[in-house]
Amino acid sequence: MATQTLTEQNFDEIVTGNDIVLVDFWADWCGPCKSFAPTFEASSEKHPDVVHGKVDTEAQQGLAAAANIRSIPTIMAFKEGVLVFAQPGALPPAALEDLVSQVKALDMDEVRKQLAEQQQS
Repeated sequence: MATQTLTEQNFDEIVTGNDIVLVDFWADWCGPCKSFAPTFEASSEKHPDVVHGKVDTEAQQGLAAAANIRSIPTIMAFKEGVLVFAQPGALPPAALEDLVSQVKALDMDEVRKQLAEQQQS
């Protein structure tokens, strides 16, 4: 599956409407973003069951601000609508593959339990 363009209009729908969503926050002027793009695209081809979305931080400044993006590229992973990973910096192919595997293996009941405990403290 090719990467999808995410905007303020479709972001929530895509993140909540799919099991796993990886998001690449990028900009056209960003060298590391451009070198990471083929790695992200290859991952989208290898994992058709994972939605790979891209947010152009120049075109979607409100969305980038809402996501608290401070540097790009930033990679975020959502599972069942819950943010489970966020890290600035381009990932090498092996690290991106490892991230996808870890997100697929997450026990979301346990994640939600931990989130609930954090919110109570």
